[in-house]
Amino acid sequence: MTNGLARSSVRFRPASFVGTLVALLLGAAVTVACGVLLQTGLTASVEPDRYAAAPVVVAADQTVKIQQKIGEDTETEEQATPERARTDAALVGRLAALPGVAAARPDTAFPLPATGQAPTLTGRGFAALGIAGPGDRLLEGRAPGVNEVVLDADTARAAHLAPGASLALTAPGGTANYRVSGLAAAQQAGPTAWFADVTADRLSGHPGRIDAIAVQPREGVSAAALAAQVRQAVGGDARTFTGDARGEVEYPALGDARTMLMALGGSFGGYATMTAIFVVMSTVALATGQRAREFALLRAIGATPRQIRRTIAAEAMLVAPLAAALGILPGLALARWWFGQLVERGAVPADVRLDVGPLPMLAAVLVCTLAALTAGFLAARRPSRMRAAQALGEAAVEPAPPGKVRTVFGLVFTAGGVVTGAVATALDGTKAAQTALGVVMCFMMAVALLGPWLARGAAAVLGAPLRAGGAPGSLAADNARANARRLASAITPIVLVTAFCGTLLILQTTVRHTTGENVRAGVTADHVVGATGPGLPAGTAERAAGVPGVDTAVGVLRTGVIYRNGMQLGSAPVLGVDGDPARLPKVIDLGVRSGALADLGRAPDTIALSSTLADSLGAEVGDRVPLWLGDGTAVRPAVVAVYDRGLGVGQALLPRAAVAAHVTAGYDSQVLVADAPGADPAAVAAGLGRLAGAAVTDRAGFVAQADKDLEISGWANTVMAAVLGGFAAVSAANTLVMTVLDRRREVALLRLAGTTRRQVRGMMRWEALLVAATGLAVGAVIAGVTLVPVARGVANSTPYVPPMLAVPLAAGAVLLCLGATGLPARALLRTRPAALGTARQ
Repeated sequence: MTNGLARSSVRFRPASFVGTLVALLLGAAVTVACGVLLQTGLTASVEPDRYAAAPVVVAADQTVKIQQKIGEDTETEEQATPERARTDAALVGRLAALPGVAAARPDTAFPLPATGQAPTLTGRGFAALGIAGPGDRLLEGRAPGVNEVVLDADTARAAHLAPGASLALTAPGGTANYRVSGLAAAQQAGPTAWFADVTADRLSGHPGRIDAIAVQPREGVSAAALAAQVRQAVGGDARTFTGDARGEVEYPALGDARTMLMALGGSFGGYATMTAIFVVMSTVALATGQRAREFALLRAIGATPRQIRRTIAAEAMLVAPLAAALGILPGLALARWWFGQLVERGAVPADVRLDVGPLPMLAAVLVCTLAALTAGFLAARRPSRMRAAQALGEAAVEPAPPGKVRTVFGLVFTAGGVVTGAVATALDGTKAAQTALGVVMCFMMAVALLGPWLARGAAAVLGAPLRAGGAPGSLAADNARANARRLASAITPIVLVTAFCGTLLILQTTVRHTTGENVRAGVTADHVVGATGPGLPAGTAERAAGVPGVDTAVGVLRTGVIYRNGMQLGSAPVLGVDGDPARLPKVIDLGVRSGALADLGRAPDTIALSSTLADSLGAEVGDRVPLWLGDGTAVRPAVVAVYDRGLGVGQALLPRAAVAAHVTAGYDSQVLVADAPGADPAAVAAGLGRLAGAAVTDRAGFVAQADKDLEISGWANTVMAAVLGGFAAVSAANTLVMTVLDRRREVALLRLAGTTRRQVRGMMRWEALLVAATGLAVGAVIAGVTLVPVARGVANSTPYVPPMLAVPLAAGAVLLCLGATGLPARALLRTRPAALGTARQ
């Protein structure tokens, strides 16, 4: 009997179940997409290419780790280093002496900008020749001396260079002329130049430190035995990599890619899945609640509460797995597009492959089925337990207001949202931003639980303006007051759209706006000298200072630091600046709050902090702050200044000399130049343009660089807003259509009472506007409460709402409500009143 009732319900009430199927399908698609990204982040790997012939590779750990004892357990927090971490070159000798080692080759790489004679090259020490296998060898000539270089044969041929030729090359360690001493085999990694090991050590910019050591075994020694020997020899000084893990050494960006994929698939995926569950449960509860009269009739003819609950379970098992299965392909398509965009933007290495496994699909089916079952049971719990006469009576009128338990939980979630938003004000920028969706979710749960009270309040407040709209407006006002639960079901998805999209998009516009304001006010240089290649050669700032008409030239090396905030690790962008610190204010005005930038660099271990980072660290001028430089080197510099304009410029300033040896490539990103009084700006720009590898712009060039750094985070927020907002928008439309189609009896009575089609359509339009206005207002309040503390923590400013964002968002919500209400209303009105009245008999 139960299965028969379930099949009959699905067959004869298609509109209700189509709405449920759409919600479940969308929920499954979002869950699958996020699950696939999370799985890819957990399993991402890249097959080794350069290190394929070396079964064991030794390299530094590319993360900073901290541990804390909690009871008997130890928790570990880690953060990927912003720059490449390197290991001590002395390890090479230690490994070469092991009995199972045939060769231990040090490997380090540094970029060499293109010149008129050669393209952009990768510089290496000559000892690295042979790492890629037997074919990686010298083809012609001899090993390089101190002032010599070996080129790969393809590059030499293309540049018309042969042994004995001379060419000028620029490296992080300086610029000089080198004689070509020989030619080596072409490299799969691209154009390469090999220097004498002593020369390469100096040119790399990080003397005594190397990227990796490729270890090859003696004959008869297995890879496992070799790895065991190497692991014991290096101890805690470095990590030992074997198998596909060697790809992590070759592609250090893989760690950041994993972190991003796990953040998108895990953190955002968690919120997306919660949203999906929320929407699915709301839709299923609405569909089940619309059948109160049907349940009452079943009780009247002898159905037991257990049979009704089993019927709901059978319906869920019929619809939910099917809907989830239909959502798998759209979810995979969304995951592939999302992943492709990350690869295209350089956030994920191109060699990483999307990992599509069965677990995300099974999770989607399970989540949707459990959500449908739970929602159906909760919605049918009350009518299934009532006596038949009581159930019929309650089905004919508006349900009673929410009970005390529901109201109390709604108030608890409201308080939770307020408290979480207040806590966000005490967090640093990254962590404050991470709380945003949590705050929204608390308020959304509150809206869902307190929805009928919210709808009654909206009907009371907007009732008088509606009555000014004539008969349709009066009908809409009366309906809103009499059917608060139905109105709440329509308002909640609009609140969801407004709150989610508003929070994510306005947070991004606030960051961009504040960044632009800080850069425009903080960078006072007359000219910005940028790089056309991997960076500006060492000494560019000194040469720029010698150009006629230049008063001050300060080189800027962009890097990052890792800091600790409690048991959390975070990273912050940093500027390494050189030159006389007393002249910094001529090119940078950061709004110093305390201390003086002129003291930066007077001692080797000094730092200036933005007020946001200083607050996170609890630091003031004179304090020493524990930090890790870009490659993970621990330092404790003294704070000499705290400034306000950090976002978009740099959360900290360090002397260039303190960070140059701890970056992936020690090139300046830019040189900031201030003209001398009375100098001709055009003449100065022309003189700066003659510097090698330089491109001269005004301070807008600095803004463009800052905007580029925020591009990926901004794009990620936009995609999240599109995914969650689009899901919520479709669900809102779905809910509105379901509520309209459920009003056949009501429309029939109005038509039989003499109400015209035009008046019914007018009533529906006014109700749609009421839903849109209430949803937008409540959603805007939630977004505002969320954004005020978060924007203060992230950007140290108030939320910035551009009109070109607010107007389309509001217009979209209004059009959504009008369309999702008007179209099904027209379909109802095409049917004769008598037929409408019997449609639900």
